[in-house]
Amino acid sequence: MTDTTSPAETDEPTEEEVFEQKAVRLAKRERLIAERTDAAGGAYPVSLPITDTIPALRQRFAELEAGAETGVTAAVAGRVVLSRNGGKLCFATLQAGDGSRIQAMVSLAAVGDESLQAWKELVDLGDHVFVSGEVISSRRGELSIMVSEWAIAAKAVLPLPNLHKELSEENRVRSRFLDLIVRDRARETVVARAKVNASLRATFASHDFIEVETPMLQVQHGGASARPFITNSNAFDADLYLRIAPELFLKRAVVGGIDRVYEINRNFRNEGADSTHSPEFAMLEAYQAYSDYHGIADLTQELIQNAAIAVAGSTTVTWADGTEYELGGQWDRLSMYGSLSEAAGRTITPETPFEDLVALAEAEGVDLPPHAIHGKLVEELWEHFVKPGLTRPTFVMDFPLDTSPLVREHRSIGGVVEKWDLYVRGFELATGYSELVDPVIQRERFVEQAKLAARGDLEAMRIDEEFLRALEHGMPPTGGMGMGIDRLLMAITGLGIRETILFPLVK
Repeated sequence: MTDTTSPAETDEPTEEEVFEQKAVRLAKRERLIAERTDAAGGAYPVSLPITDTIPALRQRFAELEAGAETGVTAAVAGRVVLSRNGGKLCFATLQAGDGSRIQAMVSLAAVGDESLQAWKELVDLGDHVFVSGEVISSRRGELSIMVSEWAIAAKAVLPLPNLHKELSEENRVRSRFLDLIVRDRARETVVARAKVNASLRATFASHDFIEVETPMLQVQHGGASARPFITNSNAFDADLYLRIAPELFLKRAVVGGIDRVYEINRNFRNEGADSTHSPEFAMLEAYQAYSDYHGIADLTQELIQNAAIAVAGSTTVTWADGTEYELGGQWDRLSMYGSLSEAAGRTITPETPFEDLVALAEAEGVDLPPHAIHGKLVEELWEHFVKPGLTRPTFVMDFPLDTSPLVREHRSIGGVVEKWDLYVRGFELATGYSELVDPVIQRERFVEQAKLAARGDLEAMRIDEEFLRALEHGMPPTGGMGMGIDRLLMAITGLGIRETILFPLVK
């Protein structure tokens, strides 16, 4: 008899088989209730005398030789993921939440006939089981507990999926709890995300930034060009918007004297969903007074490189498909208009006639965006000509003025603003500005956005009088940036956005 074995199932059970298994397991639950003698009642104990964790035991006895005994008694709990019952000896592999495992050996000699028979009759794959006994190494070198006492901590009334078959992506997303049980990568991604957030906060702290929280429910959406979700407040008898960005509130904080401020929280945009977009996503935004888009680019590079080191131990990250990607070094910075002109083989500037851009787009098969304006068409052409060729992390600098209503005009180049987009792994990861702080110009930009909204552009910004009033009290020159946390995980791990979000929205 071997120490560890696989479940007997080779294929996923049918709905009928699942129904039958559930009925059998529910009957076992009823038996547990009937056999409980404590006053609390119910099928499962409220607490258990656990003394150790599975990962701690694995670390403590990592060098234990095959067949060795320790004389150490430990009491642990875990989920049964492998099981095999013999006549006088039963084996089960218990898994902790982090995926580490230990073997439980339940023998007739140690627990007696009644307890051994109860184990065989009551314990199923997926159950949470408590075991206590001596820590040993089996003859095959498997770290084990020779059980002297056991109890079912929680019964799985539904069977686990086949642990030897990969869950489909759809099942992983829809049933993330199962994904976390059966797949190491799912648990590793959760840990990686926590390390990224901790690293971001540590880097900000080293630069004296303060973390704040701003409203998610807003009376007016703003801070980005996006279509909002709309809800209604019974208390205020008013429509409210789930925020599309925290920008306008964080800038209020800068006006108030919080010169270095950031927020990590959720944004909501009522738009399409694909491999790089989710209607609900985690966002980082940061603002630094007396900086500009060059300074904020330096900070963004440092944030990302430190996050990569926190997860991978190096700025060279390994993606899920085995590809290595280098996030280290100084990242390239290229001009949007300059790189577009070079790739298109013709000079394109903010003064290029709109009709010429339309003709070029039609010749290249580039779809004209709805409510097309000069700058938007330039950006679409750039994505067509230049974006596919970007491989290294790259800051794309100096965007069209008319697509960037919250950004300061370039200090020396007419018709563009001091804005960059950071492209990593072929997608936009972050954006940064030299922020527009002049309330007079900001009002003019809002008016132009309102005209677009009146023409039917659902993503155009509205005039925000409260934000303008804040600017009128004086906002210092400021550099700002925004970065998707989900996309940062994508850049570091090579996964799609639905894999980096723990519980993504699905139909």
